[in-house]
Amino acid sequence: MLKKYKFDKLLIFYLFIFFIISIISIYSASMYLSPSLGNLPLKQSLWYLLGAIIIFFIIKHGNKLFYKYGWYIYLVNVVLLFGLLFFANDINGSKCWYIIPGIGSIQPSEFMKISLILMLAKTIDCFHKRHRKPTLKDEFFLMLQVLVIIGIPSFLTFLEPDTGAVIIYLIITIFMLFISGIKKFWYILLGIIVATLGGGFLYLYFFQQDLFINIFGSNFFYRMDRIINWRMGSGMQLENSLAAIGSSFILGHGFNHTPIYFPEAGTDFIFSVYASNFGLLGSIFLITIILLFDFKIINTGVDTVNRIDKYIIAGIMGIFIYQQIQNIGMTIGVFPITGITLPFISYGGSSLLAYMILIGLILNIYNNKEKKTKY
Repeated sequence: MLKKYKFDKLLIFYLFIFFIISIISIYSASMYLSPSLGNLPLKQSLWYLLGAIIIFFIIKHGNKLFYKYGWYIYLVNVVLLFGLLFFANDINGSKCWYIIPGIGSIQPSEFMKISLILMLAKTIDCFHKRHRKPTLKDEFFLMLQVLVIIGIPSFLTFLEPDTGAVIIYLIITIFMLFISGIKKFWYILLGIIVATLGGGFLYLYFFQQDLFINIFGSNFFYRMDRIINWRMGSGMQLENSLAAIGSSFILGHGFNHTPIYFPEAGTDFIFSVYASNFGLLGSIFLITIILLFDFKIINTGVDTVNRIDKYIIAGIMGIFIYQQIQNIGMTIGVFPITGITLPFISYGGSSLLAYMILIGLILNIYNNKEKKTKY
């Protein structure tokens, strides 16, 4: 099968650049990381290698296998999310990971992103096959299905708590529904609901703090404080990140010369490490590669004629675009600090493997498009 396979060489080239940047950035961050974490650059290399093997597995079996068993993949991930509440170790106030001795940790919320994309794509595709000209009533029942699909994992993930992952679930859904062509009424209704719930939420936080803590818990109250600290321009993470980036000037401090400490240097704040090492020019280079990478995937989605493939691409781009903007934005003080990592650059086994699975799906969509174009 691989002999007849049309590889998207440009996408693979961008991925290779991400790999190089990831390894050198994680190596530079190692000076501020605990030795107990082990050799993170080596671990990241191994995760990339395992991801490449997974990509070849996906290429060999095709996307139809994932489309066919999407429901079972979703169900397994829901069970894993539920199990975290009882069996996961508490790490920094969160129960987000299963610890596997000798291997590391597994974060089910990362793989739930894939499950949601598969489930929503299948659901929306089946809906359009049943309803050539859907009415508002038809779309209402579709929205109920979507609400159930996203609501279950969102609730379980929020209890961990992992607000960042819940936001990504919502972003995935919005991107895929936008591509599905539903009526504008639902966007207006969603805006009204969000404004109403958001207003009530902020009222409780600012004026009924005891009630807020009783409903959402003290841990969530602390996370809100982090957002407020961002708005005030305070907080050690943000201040040190801005100092590291701001002092790098055009060419940076040089490889492995990160001038100041900030927490989560290898994950959430990996862009700060990279920017402080390579300066403005290095940052422009990385952002340019990210944009080229995104446009390549978007073009694949635009060119494909398969409707379910378009939905898959839309969901994937929802993840990538949001995380890229949010992660870089929070390191320079544009957005609040939410614990969102930079895809393919930040250290992380579960997240990187999840992204590599998505790349495998994209490569298959590209291959199918190329074969149809040729024949």
